[in-house]
Amino acid sequence: MTMKTQSLATYLLLIALGLVTTQVSAQGASAPSFKSGSFKTQDIFNKMEDSVKRQFEKQKLSWPPEAMYIRSFKYDRQLEVWVKGSSKDPYKLFKTYKVCMQSGTMGPKRVEGDYQVPEGFYYINEFNPNSNFHLSLGLNYPNASDRILSDSLRPGSSIYIHGNCVSTGCIPISDVPIEELYIIASFARQGGQEFIPVHVFPVKYNIKKSADYLANVLKGNGSLLQFNKNIKEVFDYFETKKQLPIIMVNRKGEYVLN
Repeated sequence: MTMKTQSLATYLLLIALGLVTTQVSAQGASAPSFKSGSFKTQDIFNKMEDSVKRQFEKQKLSWPPEAMYIRSFKYDRQLEVWVKGSSKDPYKLFKTYKVCMQSGTMGPKRVEGDYQVPEGFYYINEFNPNSNFHLSLGLNYPNASDRILSDSLRPGSSIYIHGNCVSTGCIPISDVPIEELYIIASFARQGGQEFIPVHVFPVKYNIKKSADYLANVLKGNGSLLQFNKNIKEVFDYFETKKQLPIIMVNRKGEYVLN
């Protein structure tokens, strides 16, 4: 099965599960196009594209990547960018960016105004070159799980990875990192990746200090314990295989690794 066939099959399954919605994807091998008048973004591409390309070449990574995957860790304040050149390749780590500011505590977002960074499995659903925070990439919060488990009337919205260094529930990585991330995501989207997965975990489970901190937070909280058990399965799967599993949501709103 080719990368594009596999991507389409997975995408259609996720649509059926309500994890993603249909989007129109740009096609072509040239640099991504932008809305008329987006001079700011074009300037950033002119300035940064060669730098990003050289970083890929230095690490012997295919440019542009056929697929990318982002995962972020709240307690550890890290955002990792993984890429690969074909469907048969394992994902390889391109770069780890520092999350420069964070609001809220451990646990998923459940209501508007709680200042929580969501935890769970999302994808990029918006490229915003005119963000108040330099550039931003929107996440599809609330997803299918959140719509079941969060406040039905006020679940919250507008969760982004962005520049600058402020947060009321978003993931800020400052300006130069978001420029690099925005460029990579644009090329991956242009190349046919129908959605770019973004997984947000409370901690890096394989770091003892982080795991111990989370265990202390979760003591006596049965619902959060089960939630973390489910999302940790996805972390463990990726750590072992360097590939992404298909993740479904059951009627209770729980993530299920298929």
